[in-house]
Amino acid sequence: MTYDYLVVGAGLAGATAAERLASELDAAVLVVDSRPHIAGNAYDPVNEAGVRVHLYGPHIFHTSSARVVEYLSAFTVWRPYEHRVLADVDGRHVPLPISARTIEALYGLRLNQAETAAFFAGRREPHQLITNSEQAITARVGRELFDALFAGYTRKHWGLEARELDASVCGRIPIRSNRDDRYFSDRFQLMPADGYEAMIGRMLDHPRIDVALSTSFTQAADRTRFHHLIYTGPIDAYYEYRHGRLPYRSLRFEFETLDRPQAQAVGVINYPGPQPYTRVTEFKHLTGQHHPKTTIAREYSLAEGDPYYPIPNPDARALYGKYAARAAREANVTFVGRLAEYRYYNMDQVVASALAAVERIAAERVA
Repeated sequence: MTYDYLVVGAGLAGATAAERLASELDAAVLVVDSRPHIAGNAYDPVNEAGVRVHLYGPHIFHTSSARVVEYLSAFTVWRPYEHRVLADVDGRHVPLPISARTIEALYGLRLNQAETAAFFAGRREPHQLITNSEQAITARVGRELFDALFAGYTRKHWGLEARELDASVCGRIPIRSNRDDRYFSDRFQLMPADGYEAMIGRMLDHPRIDVALSTSFTQAADRTRFHHLIYTGPIDAYYEYRHGRLPYRSLRFEFETLDRPQAQAVGVINYPGPQPYTRVTEFKHLTGQHHPKTTIAREYSLAEGDPYYPIPNPDARALYGKYAARAAREANVTFVGRLAEYRYYNMDQVVASALAAVERIAAERVA
């Protein structure tokens, strides 16, 4: 059989592209993934104890895009979930992102909104130009809060000092003078009620879509005829690293199931201190599951392994530019997603990027 499109990757980017191609363009689509399961890094199976976990780390859906929510709502029922995070600072659990509640937990000061804003203003470091993540935080709240909450965590997670990372990495973290302790402030904060695997499974359950798991791109390309490629993997791998390897951070997870219904007060606790792990996730907060046991995961950041996070700094951006220039010349290949576009996308941005890619393909077909 000849397919109109070969989609490499059965995660959120690939599933969105495949579903739109099949539904909107009546295209015949083959989706392949080297892993033995769909849903990519959002894969959320039930473990041997019966607890649903996010096997590749916590995935929290949040967006202000009504369009993205409307699209995904065709494939899932949602449950509301407002993500909250604590940071372990010398054994004290401090709310993140920084807000009036953080100041109260660290300094014992219960300040109103104006007083909190003045507290930050009195500690800010002046910078003529914000060029890195250290400046992005110290310019807003000062050195002491940066050192307590961000310096160590950033060092462990990225393997770099904050001053070596683009300002966008820490600049995206909100700083609030009110008492709002939600990690995100997006209009829509939701989780798929049956999990991400179920949602993505429904996206791929289309008569014009075939799925082949445990199948690499090379294997598929060798034995499949197709007209157009949608590629969601690492762009440097696609080009066989001819300009060099793009830098990524990888992760390792240490799961533990506990014989009690709850282990911690919130879904995620960050550890900016000397602990070797960066954070601990308790999944039942995220999934809403009721179960007599609970499972947590300690997360370790690694320099080697499966790529998770593109590293946002000038050298990496320059190297990606060489691959992007090649990609722009491709007539029948479309690169979509965090790894293919080398962008630190949130989940909603992945969906939006895939939707936009299919719209461009459709427009080109009409033209």
